[in-house]
Amino acid sequence: MTEHYLNYVNGEWRDSADAIEIFEPATGKSLGTVPAMSHEDVDYVMDSAKKALPAWRALSYVERAAYLQKAADILYWDAEKIGSTLSKEIAKGLKSSIGEVTRTAEIVEYTAKVGVTLDGEVMEGGNFEAASKNKLAVVRREPVGLVLAISPFNYPVNLAGSKIAPALMGGNVVAFKPPTQGSISGLLLAKAFAEAGLPAGVFNTITGRGRVIGDYIVEHPAVNFINFTGSSAVGKNIGKLAGMRPIMLELGGKDAAIVLEDADLDLTAKNIVAGAFGYSGQRCTAVKRVLVMDSVADELVEKVTALAKDLTVGIPEEDADITPLIDTKSADYVQGLIEEAAEKGAKPLFDFKREGNLIYPMVMDQVTTDMRLAWEEPFGPVLPFIRVKSADEAVKIANESEYGLQSSVFSRNFEKAFAIAGKLEVGTVHINNKTQRGPDNFPFLGVKSSGAGVQGVKYSIQAMTRVKSVVFNIEG
Repeated sequence: MTEHYLNYVNGEWRDSADAIEIFEPATGKSLGTVPAMSHEDVDYVMDSAKKALPAWRALSYVERAAYLQKAADILYWDAEKIGSTLSKEIAKGLKSSIGEVTRTAEIVEYTAKVGVTLDGEVMEGGNFEAASKNKLAVVRREPVGLVLAISPFNYPVNLAGSKIAPALMGGNVVAFKPPTQGSISGLLLAKAFAEAGLPAGVFNTITGRGRVIGDYIVEHPAVNFINFTGSSAVGKNIGKLAGMRPIMLELGGKDAAIVLEDADLDLTAKNIVAGAFGYSGQRCTAVKRVLVMDSVADELVEKVTALAKDLTVGIPEEDADITPLIDTKSADYVQGLIEEAAEKGAKPLFDFKREGNLIYPMVMDQVTTDMRLAWEEPFGPVLPFIRVKSADEAVKIANESEYGLQSSVFSRNFEKAFAIAGKLEVGTVHINNKTQRGPDNFPFLGVKSSGAGVQGVKYSIQAMTRVKSVVFNIEG
């Protein structure tokens, strides 16, 4: 009999009248069930969090940091246990899954260390005008209130921890909604925060069907800040529902690797394959297209193809490079992009092979801008090559995307690479490296349809707090 997991609400593990069964994408086996919350259940979460806010925000940064350090220690200790479940639940390699939990522990620990260094400031009015020389402003940060944190299926623990820890450090209370496929992993993460001894109501979880509670939790009047990672379509809807409330959105991408004539092609090929096929391409920061100068395209395609042939394909427990996609709908979508490109003249460099949700790695040459694969985000193991005649053409194609998350530029000429980076309409540009998230102290953001707001530990704490000035009139 599979285990039934519970939600952590107001310091207790609570059930709901309905449940959702979670199945392993790789095997179809049942992994367990989680509660399917109702509107009434959600109301209880929000009410509990609001009641816990005054006492939590009254704590010092040092006191909050102590709780986070305890949670980090528990995550380090339980990394293999949580990672094993995560691997089964989202079909991610076991080593990568354990690594995700460890990285989450590192983020939580680092948040505790950074949080205690964030200082306010004192400002003098006389710096602006003589008439205000006797005015002093004490500028501090205070919590926004109740933060709704929503994580995606591909990193249900890591991208939850990167939201939860900075929110708590800033003095906020949290309602955490893991993805349906990833709920069990999310609840195991919650167990670490619960065991850290957080006061009742400060941290709570919400599991349930999106069609039932998705809009309800976003529109809930108790929520003061929404921190979401997921698709651009859902993110845009959240933006509309949020109204005047602040949001942080980490959405999709069509990250381009621009390869110039003078690039180190061995280094480039290694980074492109790692960037494109890690976790079967199911990452917003995956390399999703290569814009390569025609003069070196043949050589680069050959090198990438040779490396891609060596990728292992199998199940998560075997630590295969390529594992089944999260569901049949996702696999169907990837197959559709490959078939449409081939019909329009793109050259598949491998025979297409699919077993259920498992799609074998595919490299496609001669992709052109009239193909969907040039523009749409596949979230699967397919890499298109688009040949260009100049750096300007590569920048033009890269910037015509609706997305603006990241790009890479490969060149031995750093001045030229830096100049190209300045022209790209993205949040981050990597020079001679694959597109990727982190390190987690760096700012992480997307422009256009790739997101809103800036993440990264320090930046996330700042985003989920607001500035307040107290002005003193000093008698001269």
